Amino acid sequence: MPLRSASGQPEPDAAWAATAAGLALLDSERDSIRAVLAERPGQPWLWLGPVAAAGDDVPGCGLRLAACGRGWRGPVRCALPLPLANESVAAVVLQHVGQRGDAADALLRECARVLIPGGRLVLYALNPLSPWRWRWGGRDANAAEPMPWRRRMRAAGLEPEPVSQGVGPRWHAAEEAGLQHGPGLRAAWRLAAEKRRIPLTPVRQRAPLRLGSEVPAA
Repeated sequence: MPLRSASGQPEPDAAWAATAAGLALLDSERDSIRAVLAERPGQPWLWLGPVAAAGDDVPGCGLRLAACGRGWRGPVRCALPLPLANESVAAVVLQHVGQRGDAADALLRECARVLIPGGRLVLYALNPLSPWRWRWGGRDANAAEPMPWRRRMRAAGLEPEPVSQGVGPRWHAAEEAGLQHGPGLRAAWRLAAEKRRIPLTPVRQRAPLRLGSEVPAA
C-alpha cells in the first residue's frame, strides 16, 4: 500500500513507486544503493526515499525514511531539521525524494550538515528524457535533469561528480541492473557528491618572528 499524506491521499512518489513499473525501477536501483551504504562499514547512513520498509539485505546500520507530507516517516517521524547530529553519517541516499525549489535546497543543506567530511551523498531522480516516463503517465511523479541538482549540491557545500549515471529500464517494466555513463534513455539517473572539509573561518597566516635588525627568524 502506498503511504498516505495528512489529507488521506497517496504520497505522489509513493503512488508510482507502488506500480509494477515503479517496483521494477526501485529493484534496478537496489544494488547500486547497497554499494553506497556499504562503502564505509561500521559507520551509519541515512536513506530517504518513496518507501520506508527496511530490507534484511541492507548493509550496516542506518535510518531509512519515506516522504510523508512535508516530513518523513519510518522508525521515527520528523521534518527538517533532521533529528541527527552534525557530521554523524557517512553516506546519504536521496531516492526520488520529489523535492523542488526551496525545499530541495533546504534538504541538501541538511544532508550536508549530517554528512561527515569526505562522506558521500547519492541522488536518484526520474529521467524526463526517457521513454519510460510514459509508465508514470497520469501520476504526479517528479522528474528533473541533473544540472539544477548539481548547482544545488555546490550551493550546499558538496562537490558533485561531473557526469551522472543512467539507471533502470528504458521502456519495459522489468528490472535492469547496472549503471551507464550518462542518463541516456534509462528511466532514472544518479548523481554522487562528496562533502569536502572547508574551514568555517579563514585561517590567518602567522607573521614570521623577527629578531633585531629586521632579520626574520622563521
